[in-house]
Amino acid sequence: MNTVDKVIETHVGLKLQKLMLLITSVLWLFDAAGVLVLSFTLPSIVQEWGLSVQQSANILSSTFLGMLVGALSVGLIADLFGRKLSNIFYFLFTVVFTGLLGFSKTPSAFLFLRFLAGIGYGGLMPSVNAYLSEFIGKAIRGRYLVLLEASWAIGSIAIGLVAVLTTQHSWRISYWSFFSGIVMLPILFKLSESPKFVFKKHGKKGLENVLGISIQAEIEPLPKSKFSIADILKPPYLTKTVMIWTSWFVVSFVYYVLFSWAPKIFAQQGLSTTKSLWFTFFMMVAQLPGYLSAAYFIERIGRKKSLVIYFIGMAISSILWAFVTSSVQLILTALLLSFFTLGVWGLVYAYTPELYPTPMRGTGNGMAGVIARIAGILAPQFGGYMLSLNKSLLEIFSWLAGLSLLAAVAVMLLAVETKGKEIQ
Repeated sequence: MNTVDKVIETHVGLKLQKLMLLITSVLWLFDAAGVLVLSFTLPSIVQEWGLSVQQSANILSSTFLGMLVGALSVGLIADLFGRKLSNIFYFLFTVVFTGLLGFSKTPSAFLFLRFLAGIGYGGLMPSVNAYLSEFIGKAIRGRYLVLLEASWAIGSIAIGLVAVLTTQHSWRISYWSFFSGIVMLPILFKLSESPKFVFKKHGKKGLENVLGISIQAEIEPLPKSKFSIADILKPPYLTKTVMIWTSWFVVSFVYYVLFSWAPKIFAQQGLSTTKSLWFTFFMMVAQLPGYLSAAYFIERIGRKKSLVIYFIGMAISSILWAFVTSSVQLILTALLLSFFTLGVWGLVYAYTPELYPTPMRGTGNGMAGVIARIAGILAPQFGGYMLSLNKSLLEIFSWLAGLSLLAAVAVMLLAVETKGKEIQ
């Protein structure tokens, strides 16, 4: 008797897998650009509207409040209506409402539109992640999912470059650029539903239709139990859930403290506004090698060891930042922290869907995203609070280092290795 994984490995060719990786990576690219465009444009927005640190933090947090709504809703939409329609729905929220931000006339209008755009950001990532994972066989699944996540770096770099080059003219240009994403819609509508979701809903006949083949052997059925959110907090998933939620919370908190306030942190260390934006841009560039290295190590040494190493790297580079004494040391340390943090992002995105079976994968991914969004809501508030009190960099980064070490310990004690294993 075949498993769905074996059918996919046999009948979903490498060409199609690469095409799916390319298309989903473009969606992910827009998601990343949408989240991070505010890091580059916020200083200009603050100047134009005369915002306080608290008002700036509220706008930053509105993004993640929307992302929380997106993450909470994606499990239901993706598991009931399919990964394909879920992708289209959240992608539309992402590009349309981000583009409309460029027409905002008041801080309150900007905050509201940012919340709506955040729904797209928060739902699109777990939806796309689940979609691609169900086209890829176990031998290369981890690497492909990290490469998908690597497109976050490309999106960050792209919007960073647009913002650095155009913000001096108008910060609104960066937001209007998102309307270009509408050209993706015809492609998205032509895509097929994921083989695993079709098999779950329509059985062997549906799988044959979506793959365009005839399957002689019987296929081992997927678990038919109905799952609720509470089920991922019960054995045998409890320890896995605690571990992965800890990992998501920490990497999201560290990342968004860092990137939400990077220009201000750099400015406090004596850099000009222009240099602060360029340093932030270079940190975005450092994300790409972080992802690519994670794509290598995730299949080379496994998920568990890779996560421990990268979390420890986050902790060390966080502490180093507090002791820099020159611009060269500052940019090198910032690049190092960005490298390890984005390596962790790639790892957790690849690892999470492997921890849960198909009927609850959308919910498992979505709830992990919920934890990340809660961290995202708290991170700008934490950063704004610490900066408004003129706390030292040592105090700020000690918190980030401590959380990173906590996550490393959680992975060491609770993680299971899924490298090379079939997912149900």
